[in-house]
Amino acid sequence: MKILLLGEYSNVHATLAKGLKTLGHEVVVASNGDFWKNYPRDIDLARRNGKLGGLALLAKIGCLLPAWRGYDVVQIINPLFVELKAERIFPIWRYLRRNNKKMVLGAFGMDWYWVHECTYRKPLRYSDFNFGEQVRTDEPAAREQQDWLGTEKERLNRLIAEECNQIVTGLYEYDVCYRPHFPEKTTFIPFPIELKEAPAPVQHKKLKVFIGISKGRSQYKGTDIMLQAALDVQARYPDKMELQKAEGVPFEQYEQMLNGSDAILDQLYSYTPSMNPLLAMSKGIICIGGGEPENYAIINENELRPIVNVQPNYESVRHELEQLVLYPERIAELKRQSIEYVRRHHDHLKVARQYEQMYMNSKK
Repeated sequence: MKILLLGEYSNVHATLAKGLKTLGHEVVVASNGDFWKNYPRDIDLARRNGKLGGLALLAKIGCLLPAWRGYDVVQIINPLFVELKAERIFPIWRYLRRNNKKMVLGAFGMDWYWVHECTYRKPLRYSDFNFGEQVRTDEPAAREQQDWLGTEKERLNRLIAEECNQIVTGLYEYDVCYRPHFPEKTTFIPFPIELKEAPAPVQHKKLKVFIGISKGRSQYKGTDIMLQAALDVQARYPDKMELQKAEGVPFEQYEQMLNGSDAILDQLYSYTPSMNPLLAMSKGIICIGGGEPENYAIINENELRPIVNVQPNYESVRHELEQLVLYPERIAELKRQSIEYVRRHHDHLKVARQYEQMYMNSKK
């Protein structure tokens, strides 16, 4: 098949492309590299700074569009698959849909269905937008709600969801937001991770804890709370734990800083591990974050429980991290299970085969 992957989110498309190419497909990735993370791509769609950046990108896409015809599959990472205002994306979407066989929408992150469902229907006990029946009113959450609800972004997302051939969800959370609306064309496929030989486990004198902080999204993702809990545990047990922070660094540097850690703190309000903690787990690094029962159920995992699950509050993070510091005998088994978990469910070749099957089965 001839496949075009448009846009990037945390290395999903770049990693999927490797798997699909190994299976013999012709794949092109066009993206902005997910901003400062700078993931690899075949065609660079990064937007230049300044007032003319949008016009320059629009002109570049206009020149590229004739080459983006005749694909068997075009998959977009998000309704905002290029760095342009929603109003500018409507005609690009229509052109792609008219000139290619199958269009696939990725449900991998922030979009209208995620914001709307978590704000109003509340299918999750907690999320980026609700704690039980209580809706988050802090500035970061409110900003996303204002950005998506009742705007051109909403109109674009709903149009694409209606018109596309297939919707692929990457996490349990996104699946429960899309499936009630589009049960016939929603497919859950785990995120792809390129497996490399994990280093031999090392028992460090101190528990090495890593936390990555995204620019401008610390409060929204709860990273600020996780960081404070980690700092407090480190202060209480300075001889048993050390903490490393990566803030707003390119992916290559992020991975170098991550290597050699024992545990990673990631996404307080998540039910499931996303790309960065999955990459860490493939290296035998324990994820302290989202590991709710629903996460294991959707992938039919009945044996492994490698994720140190935390509830969305400071006390839970502090308690679980302290337990890991005080009972290091748990670490070796959690690391073993982490590697096996990613091997079973996220191997990029296995995931690519699932995508291949979905592409072949989706209706035109």
